[in-house]
This record gives sequence, C-alpha cells and structure tokens, in this order.
Amino acid sequence: MDSKLTLKLDKAVIEQAKAYAKEQQISLSRLIENYLSILTNKDKKEDDFEISPYVKSIATGKSIPADFDYKKEIGNILSEKYQ
Repeated sequence: MDSKLTLKLDKAVIEQAKAYAKEQQISLSRLIENYLSILTNKDKKEDDFEISPYVKSIATGKSIPADFDYKKEIGNILSEKYQ
C-alpha cells in the first residue's frame, strides 16, 4: 500500500536526484523507495546483491577453467603482438 511522505531536503540535492532518476528512467519516489528498502532490509547478507539487467544481457554462459592463468595468456598475446 502506497503512502505519502513529505521530506525536507536541500534544493540542489533534489535537482541532482531528479536528474539521476530521469537518466535511470525511474520516478524519484520509486528511487527513494528502493534506496530505503535496501538500506533497511536486514534479511539480506552484505554480500547479496542484485545483478543489473545490463550485466545479465552481456552474460555468455561460458565458464572459465579453474586453472586458467590470465597473466600467462596476456604475456602470450603481448609477446605475439610485439614479435
């Protein structure tokens, strides 16, 4: 159930928040509601987080082997590039 809340904030902060909300294509009310929900949610662990839709969209489903040595791979690529 939605309820009305009146807040007293610095005018510059309000304008910045409105601009941010517009960039995120979300209402300022929903932005503040989400923030307060995250801030006060005691059930979640600190390491729990939601994966953004953008990150989900770039997921490939491929996994990296546990013994993959990225430093060695970078070295191989650079040595081939500069030979």
